[in-house]
Amino acid sequence: MVTKKGPTKGSGGKHRNALKGKGPTPKAEDRVYHKAYRAKKTADRRKIADPRIAARRRVAKFTSDSDDLVIGRNAVLEALRVGVPSSQLYIASRIEHDDRTRDIVRLAGQQGLNLLEADRLEMDRIARTGNHQGVILKAQPYQYSSLQELAERAEKKARAMQSADSAEARIGARPLFIALDGVTDPQNLGAVIRSAAAFGANGVILPERRSASVTAAAWKVSAGAAAHMPVAKVVNLTKALESLKEHGYYTVGLDGGGDALVGETGFESDPLVVVLGSEGKGLSRLVREACDSIAGIPITNMVESLNASVAAGISLYAVARARREAAAGAATE
Repeated sequence: MVTKKGPTKGSGGKHRNALKGKGPTPKAEDRVYHKAYRAKKTADRRKIADPRIAARRRVAKFTSDSDDLVIGRNAVLEALRVGVPSSQLYIASRIEHDDRTRDIVRLAGQQGLNLLEADRLEMDRIARTGNHQGVILKAQPYQYSSLQELAERAEKKARAMQSADSAEARIGARPLFIALDGVTDPQNLGAVIRSAAAFGANGVILPERRSASVTAAAWKVSAGAAAHMPVAKVVNLTKALESLKEHGYYTVGLDGGGDALVGETGFESDPLVVVLGSEGKGLSRLVREACDSIAGIPITNMVESLNASVAAGISLYAVARARREAAAGAATE
């Protein structure tokens, strides 16, 4: 009988299961019987035992790159004394205590902070430097207000003073904000917050970009005033000023070559926003155009400009003086 050689009709699926692949070949280090697998396990155990790796794992549980840290004995002690809001205090194990560290531990305990002991490797990694003197303070993020919250609070205070017997109280309670355009130094910001509190301002306005934030450094320079002075961050400072103008505010920008002297613009007794630019650059073009008046501080030719914190103190004092004079005039009428 003669049979036909070769594939017969319908034989295509007979051995399909046998032809299925097993997938890609596993790596040598993933095969339990291979020496590369045993070498990997040994290396993993060595990494776990490495004190530097262990320190990195422990630090990662409590810190992040965005943490605001105060480093060093003098800085930490000063921060605790002025009440910088904080959550944790790191103390090096086997630290040699002195009067500063004893005061630090006492103040931290009074403020209810978590005290964590860490070895040298952990402290170096937390501080990202070896120059920490065995103490690191972790500050809490500052809670910003919205522009609407600032305005509502200021207007509520002004309405409450409308029935006051004193003209000085009524005029002095009119809303007053200070806005910063391009001020990037947190110490300058802290000094501005302190001046704003000293002269009765209702809040500080900052742009989100190209601006300092209320960090532990700013809080320390404010001498605790940041606890009482609300600060708002806005996406666009120009639009924020225009929004306030729609609610009856006037805007005075502080810059050289202004058309008036600070305190003599005629807007001091109205709801007011005083805008300060950075030292050197001054106000940006759009912010300058949004101002109702540009005022200058008379200084000698020996100095080109004043930094923001000094200019803030002078301008706020000038506004306070102008309001007192307006109140005195209203009282004699």
